[in-house]
Amino acid sequence: MNWAWATSLDQVWRSPAFPMWLTLAAAGFFGIIVLFTLLRAEKSVANGALTVITLLAVGIAVALAIDWFPPGATKKAHEIDTLYDVLLIVSVPVFVLVMTVALYSVITFRARPGDMSDGAPIHGNTRLEIAWTVIPTIIVLFGAGYSWSVLHDIEKPAKNAMTVDVFSQQYAWSFGYPGKDNVFVEGEMHVPVNRQIQFKMHAQDVIHSFWVPEWRIKKDNVPGITTTAIVTPDKLGTYQLICTELCGFGHASMRAKVVVETPADFQKWVSGLKEKVPAPLAESISQDTETDPVPLSAGGA
Repeated sequence: MNWAWATSLDQVWRSPAFPMWLTLAAAGFFGIIVLFTLLRAEKSVANGALTVITLLAVGIAVALAIDWFPPGATKKAHEIDTLYDVLLIVSVPVFVLVMTVALYSVITFRARPGDMSDGAPIHGNTRLEIAWTVIPTIIVLFGAGYSWSVLHDIEKPAKNAMTVDVFSQQYAWSFGYPGKDNVFVEGEMHVPVNRQIQFKMHAQDVIHSFWVPEWRIKKDNVPGITTTAIVTPDKLGTYQLICTELCGFGHASMRAKVVVETPADFQKWVSGLKEKVPAPLAESISQDTETDPVPLSAGGA
């Protein structure tokens, strides 16, 4: 089977210009609808259509102008940012249209004081019902396909990947380096720049969630299950690891320092670690059921 069309489509939506082209396409689509409405509708309807289009344009512009995340610090951060922008472009028109119709209906068709009569009998509109079924289905399928493509790409394992065990428990993070004789450190994680890291998550009590905002990747840590997050940091610096799953009273303080440094500095730092992964934590590694398995043959540090 020839999958050349899929490859070409994949290249299109990975382009940094894709959100701009999608915005222009959406504007053109709604512009055609407005033109058609203006040609066929009464003045009041035409004015309403223009108002909705204006709200759509303003909403999309505002959504794209907001910096939702800090600057990316991984090789795949731009793909996630593009995905987020595309979903905003798709979501804003849906939100504006639904809220406009809802508010218009509440104001226009509200019952006046003293009006105890029944509402007008309405038997539905087949064309409208087909439209509001087909269009959301297309949007959902598009979003699912695009998201799957991005996820598949960012989780592709590299040959020289390094493995880091991540242990989460109320309310602290700790880390093990299996490629360096299982050395262990609490509250601070170091990784080398420009090398793929495969984080193996091991929750010790309740569900936690691993998230470094600049890396974009977020992964739940589930008791009894080893989950995997794959990241390739590409910027030197110090970041924060944050738990984003409400895990108890001290959830807000469950953070750890993350340092991305040169390979030489990383080797120097990890060589200074003397403590080994404690037995209970090591036991949790062997007892967990693996999900999202990734080859660990290149798991050295």
